[in-house]
Amino acid sequence: MAISVVINTRNEEKNIKRCLDSVKWADEVVVVDMESTDKTVTLAKKDGAKTFTHRYTRYVEPARNFAISKATSDWVLVLDTDEEIPLSLAKILKKLAKNPKGPNFFRLPRKNIIFGKWMKYSRWWPDLIVRFFRKGSVAWSDKIHSVPLTKGEGKDLEAKKANAIIHYHYESISQYLERLNRYTDIQLQELIDEKYQFQWQDLIKKPTGEFLSRFFAGEGYKDGLHGLVLALLQAFSEFVLYLKVWEKQGFKTQELPLQDFIAEMQQLGKEMAYWWTTTAIKELKNPLKKLQLRIKRKIS
Repeated sequence: MAISVVINTRNEEKNIKRCLDSVKWADEVVVVDMESTDKTVTLAKKDGAKTFTHRYTRYVEPARNFAISKATSDWVLVLDTDEEIPLSLAKILKKLAKNPKGPNFFRLPRKNIIFGKWMKYSRWWPDLIVRFFRKGSVAWSDKIHSVPLTKGEGKDLEAKKANAIIHYHYESISQYLERLNRYTDIQLQELIDEKYQFQWQDLIKKPTGEFLSRFFAGEGYKDGLHGLVLALLQAFSEFVLYLKVWEKQGFKTQELPLQDFIAEMQQLGKEMAYWWTTTAIKELKNPLKKLQLRIKRKIS
């Protein structure tokens, strides 16, 4: 069975060649460009890709289905321009496509390289995503970072390096902050559409929840300084999002009773203490110290 690679682009002259070079083995490469002002389209055409144009949307999901519709093969591999397919994964995908009775779609692990480091924890690995499927079995909604809609049976590829898409994610702090600003604008509108009403408590709860889920629950501490920085940046993103909601709703005045604020901070302290203790229990080798911490956690 033939395989089409589908790539959406927007001003990606820096990345497009690396991406295209990694899929030379495919039967067809389709590039759908969103009104680039650089040499992206020229480079794609030079490489032999079929190119189409879609109006510019501030994120990729609204253009996904259009791009997939241009593919002519039985199987589709969706790729972003900051991603590449290693030879080991290409061999696996070609083998999967030959099975007429296999699953309709596959979730592939993705190796996220952020600020020059492969993030093995912090909820960045294995980052399983639906990217390889029989045409007609997967479609995207227009919602940012949405999980695609699927038909039929699916399967996860084993989460190991040889099976993973390589994703050159954030390369600089400036790039992270630019995307943060763009993405939070879009997420803001989604919250407004859902009739969310701003509450000052969310400026504490939402960023804290994001940090704890990344650094402790997601074992981000095992990624060292990178894990700490990214957990803080993700938490900051949540903080900015809810500030933007407050702005959108007119910077409405809200009372901030000191006792209520103290209560929120005390709850924050309890959550932090719980995760500190839980993580220490997980990492300790001494059974007695583990038991002591379990008792401390239970009575605190």
